[in-house]
Order: sequence, then C-alpha cells, then structure tokens
Amino acid sequence: MNPILRNILAVILGWLGGSVINMGLVMLGHTVFPIEGVDPNDMDALATAMPNLASHHFIFPFLAHALGTLIGAFLAGWIAVNHKMKFALAIGGLFLLGGIWVNYILPGPTWFAVLDIIVAYIPMAWLGGKIAGKLSKK
Repeated sequence: MNPILRNILAVILGWLGGSVINMGLVMLGHTVFPIEGVDPNDMDALATAMPNLASHHFIFPFLAHALGTLIGAFLAGWIAVNHKMKFALAIGGLFLLGGIWVNYILPGPTWFAVLDIIVAYIPMAWLGGKIAGKLSKK
C-alpha cells in the first residue's frame, strides 16, 4: 500500500477506534453508575446535573477519555509507515481538542477537568505510541 495512504488510514482508524472505545465506556458508565432522572443523551440535562454528581460518576468518563486515546494512538502508531510517535501524538491532540470541548459544554468539577486534560490525552497518546513502536519492531 502507498505509504501516504497508509498514514492517512492510520489517522482515520486511530480516531475511529479510539472513538468507539470512548463511546462504549461512556455508555457502560451510564449503566454502571446511572444518574437518576437524567437522560444521558440529553446534553442540557447532563450539564444541569454535573455540579451535583458524586465523584464515582466521573470514573467512566475519565477511563473513556484515557483508554480511547491510548487505543486510538496505538492504532495510529501501529498502522503508520513512519513517524509512528507523531501519528500517535496527533491522535492525542485530536482527542485533547474533543476533551476540552466536552469539558466546556458539560462543565464538571474543576478537579475532573484538570485531571482529564492533563492525564487522559497527551500522556496516553505517548504511551500508545511507545507500545506501537515496540510492537512494530518485532
């Protein structure tokens, strides 16, 4: 396969794979820790409920963001022909932008926003890139 096409495919599949993991974990979180009286598909209702949520309601969103980024970055780095870490970090950057946006439209506690933005994206993308680089050398 043409290296440029393969690198484009790496970004697309990394973003798609990470998004599937992210959404799956968010949906699982709503079943494990339901928010009483709130439809999880109603962003306005979620935004209203956010200040009153307990800390356990933020476990799955954090896992979704961190593991979605990790898997997406791994996929991008694993599929990319060259510059594997750059592709992994690009996925981390895309997910970081999404994370900033979600923290803006669904403002949760400050501790969660800080933890989420600092830990869940770029460090996880770096880790995914490292794993992809090691597996690609074998």
